[in-house]
Amino acid sequence: MSEHLVDTPPLTKKDFTSDQLVRWCPGCGDYAILSAIQKAMPELGLPKEKFAFVSGIGCAARFPYYMNTYGFHTIHGRAPAVATGLKLANPDLNVWIVTGDGDSMAIGGNHFIHAIRRNVDLNILLFNNEIYGLTKGQYSPTSKTGLRTKSTPLGSAETPFSAGELALGAKGTFFARTIDTNPKLMTQVFVESSKHKGTSLIEILQNCVIYNDKTHGEVTSRETAADHQLHLEHGKPMIFGKESNKGICLNGLKLEIVTIGENGITENDILVHDAHEPDPTLHNMLVRMMLPEFPVALGIIRQVEGLTYGDMMEKQAEGAKSSAKINSMDELISSGNTWVVD
Repeated sequence: MSEHLVDTPPLTKKDFTSDQLVRWCPGCGDYAILSAIQKAMPELGLPKEKFAFVSGIGCAARFPYYMNTYGFHTIHGRAPAVATGLKLANPDLNVWIVTGDGDSMAIGGNHFIHAIRRNVDLNILLFNNEIYGLTKGQYSPTSKTGLRTKSTPLGSAETPFSAGELALGAKGTFFARTIDTNPKLMTQVFVESSKHKGTSLIEILQNCVIYNDKTHGEVTSRETAADHQLHLEHGKPMIFGKESNKGICLNGLKLEIVTIGENGITENDILVHDAHEPDPTLHNMLVRMMLPEFPVALGIIRQVEGLTYGDMMEKQAEGAKSSAKINSMDELISSGNTWVVD
């Protein structure tokens, strides 16, 4: 009897959707992020068994339950540690960390920056709503100065962390920023993140409708989006605005906004985005752009090559084996004095 090979049909978003009831507050930005990642997964061309999602504690940490893949729901702030072990033990896995601004940059700050510093081949989805949502509205490391919350009734007196600056300070090789109201951009960034070899950090400006509603409203609002968002594409000029006539230029050591057609400014004067530039100086300047002076930079800000932690460990192990005098258990047992225990 002849054997007929049956082609496996391509995976779809539905294949990555679990049978668990999604339990987030109605209107939460997490729904859009979940949908975008489920849409991105089939584009990577990998079987479901090659994916693993690891989370800590927080609203975002429910993510692994809603993905029809392997997953771990770990402890507060420790997802990078677990994910690092998982990736080193099984390098073929496509590993994703799902974390919030509190989970990653407060109790998990140490694990967070060192995963980036080591350049472990992981993808980190950082849900940044600038608040602790699961524990009912305390301020977080990214909360704006002066924000009144249950734990800062007089207003936060602290300077907020910048996820992008932390990543670049830790020698990160990939940093992108996106928003929960733009599913298309999220999906594109997630796909490119997975292709990157090394730690990919994606900051998602996400809304908490209950405890910090519209914290990113000036960025995401349809009325102001064109003037308040700068969509970066490698090799293309940094142009934005309703009329697509505003651009970013470098004036000395600072960035400035110019208008094409005024004062002799042409498109040739606008900075061209180079995500692959090893020097992070301009990337850091783009990360730091904030309203109202500048639009917020979205898309892939930095994407450079670098030796991964797994590569280094493998190279180190090979070097140790090549110079080792003992290469097996039998050789070890017979290498010196031996004893027989009765």
